[in-house]
Amino acid sequence: MQDLSTASPGMTAPALDIEAVGHAYGARRALDDVSFRVPRGSFTVLLGPNGAGKSTLFSLITRLFATREGRIAILGHDLARTPGEALRRLGVVFQARTLDLDLSIRQNLVYHAALHGIPARVAKARMGEILAGSDLVDRLGDKVRNLSGGQSRRVEIARALIHRPRLILLDEPTVGLDIRSRAEIVAEVRRLVREEHVSVLWATHLIDEVDASDRVVVLHRGTVLAEGTVADVVEDTGTSGIRDAFAKLTETRLHAVGLELAS
Repeated sequence: MQDLSTASPGMTAPALDIEAVGHAYGARRALDDVSFRVPRGSFTVLLGPNGAGKSTLFSLITRLFATREGRIAILGHDLARTPGEALRRLGVVFQARTLDLDLSIRQNLVYHAALHGIPARVAKARMGEILAGSDLVDRLGDKVRNLSGGQSRRVEIARALIHRPRLILLDEPTVGLDIRSRAEIVAEVRRLVREEHVSVLWATHLIDEVDASDRVVVLHRGTVLAEGTVADVVEDTGTSGIRDAFAKLTETRLHAVGLELAS
């Protein structure tokens, strides 16, 4: 299989480059002049409360919505000009569960691989690599409906990795999971960054999923309020931690919006 990591037109291009992206649902602005980057090999957290615009942005990156304002590039490939090349390098775990409950783990993964032109033989070898060491290796023939929420999520992550993408998007991947399952999913994705050198954009509203080593993009009401390492964001806001920094940024934004509406 072609190594997509070496096929980029610009080896120095970021994994994801968002430039001045906007989107509206009628008169309501969901995203307004959003710009940020996900460096290669990084775990970047898109942190924002529900309704911040995270899912809308993911819909634009995955081309579920057309980008009418701004530019999106994946590993140097412009999403509007060369969508096929850009999306080949992308793996996605959506917030909503998207596995076929009546198919087995193996059938779900082989079917997804076929969409990328990957033969079943290669897909089966790849799923063995991805799931090595997990309890799912011995359950490939089980139907997805018989799995726990955390196990289903791990299968979705395996599906997103089956074609060896270099960038993975995860939209609120731990919603509805218990504390232990949440911790296992976060740890698994961090391992992928560390060992497989993939780049990750992890969207969440949960502060405790942010690690001190992460990059953070704070999104609130469709606007980027901060971007950088956790240490940078904390320092810039003059706070003692990312929780206080997030609270200060969003409260300041709400106050500013109130003043605009009153004027």
